[in-house]
Amino acid sequence: MTAEPASPPAAIRVDLGAVFVSLELSKSIWLVTSLSPGSEKMSRHSVPGGDLPALLACLNLLREKAEAREGRLYPVIVIQEAGLDGFWIHRALEAEDWITSHVVDAASIAVSRRHRRAKTDRIDGETLVRTLMAWMRSEPRVCSMVRVPAVDDEDRRRIGRERKALIEERKRHVNRIKGLLFSVGVRGYEPTRRDRRERLDELRTGDGRQLPAHLKAQLSRELDRFELVNEQIKAVETERDAQCAKVDGTAPQAMLKAIKGIGAEFANILASEGLFRQFDNRRQIAAYAGLAPSPWRSGSIDREQGVSKAGNPRLRTMMIQLAWLWLRHQPGSALTRWFYERISHSGGRGKKVAIVALARKLLVALWKYATSGVVIEGAVMGKA
Repeated sequence: MTAEPASPPAAIRVDLGAVFVSLELSKSIWLVTSLSPGSEKMSRHSVPGGDLPALLACLNLLREKAEAREGRLYPVIVIQEAGLDGFWIHRALEAEDWITSHVVDAASIAVSRRHRRAKTDRIDGETLVRTLMAWMRSEPRVCSMVRVPAVDDEDRRRIGRERKALIEERKRHVNRIKGLLFSVGVRGYEPTRRDRRERLDELRTGDGRQLPAHLKAQLSRELDRFELVNEQIKAVETERDAQCAKVDGTAPQAMLKAIKGIGAEFANILASEGLFRQFDNRRQIAAYAGLAPSPWRSGSIDREQGVSKAGNPRLRTMMIQLAWLWLRHQPGSALTRWFYERISHSGGRGKKVAIVALARKLLVALWKYATSGVVIEGAVMGKA
């Protein structure tokens, strides 16, 4: 009896037109995985984290080895995952005329679906190289490459993001002050009022005593931090308004602000987080905001899992808030009439589902209005 001969391992293409490189980035070490023309093995090299000259020297060495083996100087194509390092490495690599850099969304790469799959930097580096080669062959649905924003577009986002972080910090201070007072029986104290300092001196505990000295000192320091955050929020808003005043009337930010119910903050977030880039159709912009549907259809199973939540979380959150405000400030618009007609046939949770659908429709309508000038049906314009 003879056993069946084992099938030979699949060969790796060696007739490559470039040196394919993947970067696994961490704070201490950058792992460089490469596949060069004329070689069937992937090579791995490590450079210190953050050392850009060492990375460029490593890529140049790979290029020189391929030239010595094949007698030809090849370009280098690099891929990395979007992560903590941002886009500065990508921009530095793109500045070299012999390097083409790509940034990939890590969640879009297909991986093993085993419950306990092996995951190491070595495996991830090889996976990125294979994904890059498949993407360069124009295979469909291999991965989703990130469209890196320009430096000015990326910097413009910081105003809205900083304001949101400061608002969350202010909430934490308010809740901490209220919690400290609640522990001694004091209710109804509002730190956001202008007379917060005067009212603090008048407070009495639940059993009629004055506030303890250390508790009062702690509350005073919390109020100092609260007031500092308030000043920083005002400074950020002043900077945002000054930026809005510089744009002309045809800019998306100015056009959005002209609609009743959309203020300076919503217009700034929409312009900086969503409308700064080019979209080909409504499905793309809905997917970018994470408001695209996620169907589950297999055999006899056909159900909807809700929105994907895979896009920009700041844009998605803002659009849900704007959808509720749209119902209040634009009661005569076609979108508002569609919403109330939709929820008239369903109650309870159907209203929450419909508001998400309204947010998606509203985002598409605002995109068409800001980019092509298509006026939203029934929308009322505010003061210019």
